Amino acid sequence: MQKGTASYTPREQYLRRWSALKAERSSWITHWQEISRYLLPRSGRFVSTDRNLGTNRHNAIYDSSGTRALRILAAGLMAGLTSPARPWFRLTIADTDLAGYGPVDNWLHDVSETMRRVFDKSNTYRSLHSMYTELGAFSTGANLIMPDYHNVIHNHPLTVGEYAIATNSKGTVDTLYREFQFRVTQVIEEFGIKNVSTATKDLYNRGNYDSWVTIYHAIEPRHERDREYGKRDASNMPFKSCYFEGSINDRAGDLLRESGFKTFPGMAPRWDVIGGDEYGNGPGMDALGDIKQLQHQQLRKATGIDYMTDPPLQVPNSYKNQSIDRFPGGVMYYDPASGTNGGIKSAFEVKLDLSHLLVDIQDVRSRIDKTFYVDLFLMLANDTRSNITAREIAERHEEKLLMLGPVLERLHNEMLTPLIDLTFDRIIEAGMLPPPPPELENRELRVEFVSMLAQAQRAVGTGSIDRLLGTVGGLAQVKPEVLDKIDGDQLIDVYSNMLGVPPELIVADDKVAIIRQQRAQAQQQAAQMEATTHAADTAQTLSQTDTSKKSALTDAIDQVSGYSQQ
Repeated sequence: MQKGTASYTPREQYLRRWSALKAERSSWITHWQEISRYLLPRSGRFVSTDRNLGTNRHNAIYDSSGTRALRILAAGLMAGLTSPARPWFRLTIADTDLAGYGPVDNWLHDVSETMRRVFDKSNTYRSLHSMYTELGAFSTGANLIMPDYHNVIHNHPLTVGEYAIATNSKGTVDTLYREFQFRVTQVIEEFGIKNVSTATKDLYNRGNYDSWVTIYHAIEPRHERDREYGKRDASNMPFKSCYFEGSINDRAGDLLRESGFKTFPGMAPRWDVIGGDEYGNGPGMDALGDIKQLQHQQLRKATGIDYMTDPPLQVPNSYKNQSIDRFPGGVMYYDPASGTNGGIKSAFEVKLDLSHLLVDIQDVRSRIDKTFYVDLFLMLANDTRSNITAREIAERHEEKLLMLGPVLERLHNEMLTPLIDLTFDRIIEAGMLPPPPPELENRELRVEFVSMLAQAQRAVGTGSIDRLLGTVGGLAQVKPEVLDKIDGDQLIDVYSNMLGVPPELIVADDKVAIIRQQRAQAQQQAAQMEATTHAADTAQTLSQTDTSKKSALTDAIDQVSGYSQQ
């Protein structure tokens, strides 16, 4: 923290801020716990020791429709935004004049392919699916992206309750604290036996390798006053990353490790943010009331069925202390002389009409499905055609896509763009990129998303272009000069970009210029050849013409020469 602060050690200062962040987060905990109870009983770490527990946590769920809808949402976002089976992003440049230049496009394509290979090799896609699930349920997700020697990057997906975040003045998450537990052997392996506390070292020396040690990790901006000008080592980078133990340490001022990053090494997307909130609001919170109602209805329906199939009974006193066989085909004995008629009947008649309850249950399920966009994502999953297009999705679900648009934009900004930026930095550090063409010097690169959902969002806008072209085409039948208002090259670039057409299918502008120049030269040469051939044919015809007789040719010759034939 602040240099020169003598009242607190660095470890104590980090613990104080962790306490402050937890206090700020505390108002969300109860809501998250309730969502976890009814949607994802095994997600959420609200106590550091609440890990690796196999106890039954699903007792509050009588109808799993909510969990099923959440899983469809997570799978749909995975397939629609970041499918491993198809390209979902590409690198471009802000300079549109240079964007169509062949060497530039080829280099950008190669870099994009390199990053996709890194994602395939690492645990990126498994982590993204976990984040989509957390986002759908708790409306906030978190993931740390750390350098890895073997796979370039390694993702650490976090679950709600084990971390706390804070934002800067622009509302961007730039601080993340987390609390987790490592086995003693993991602590020694990760930080080295020389850096751990005496208590952890004693556990290791006594062979208590599987004892759990609480670890804290703090990531936050490093203030300028904490950095030495001109130095670029780990302790002077813009973001600090510090690990320390939670147990009382005889070396309380020491940290397990302190390092740094050039940029914030994590993703903390929110489904939606209200005002200045730091945590998100989303479908899991919106559907919680319906999900609880569904559990209540299913419980009442089961109770009603039990009353009809196994009602309470009225039994004569004479049967007291006697066995009563209530199973089908059972036999009970009684003494007629005692006056007992053996009558056993229901305490009250239960005749429930469950049809109305079943209809209401279906209505509640439908509301839950709509909250989680199940119909949109099931269309993608259930359509077995291989040629389904983003345009078709946009036409069939334009309203839902428009509602999902702000969420996709936020996920692009807070989740996928940081992932690509961090991966780009890592592969540069690993020396995996080919030399860029000189035209890219001091040029800004940007990310363009070409996933199915991103394309479908853009495809909604193609309708206006289609209407324009239809109108212009009809008008051109009576007034052809209106076609001069349409820039055909620009139209193809914009339209193909909206539809997500792979850039290699569109000929670069510099190649188009060469093709057109060659075509013009070929046409000019063909015209010259045609003129030469026509002149030669004319000369040959004239040489074979009989000028001894009167004809149009002889008349022309006479006029030129000043003579006339009689």
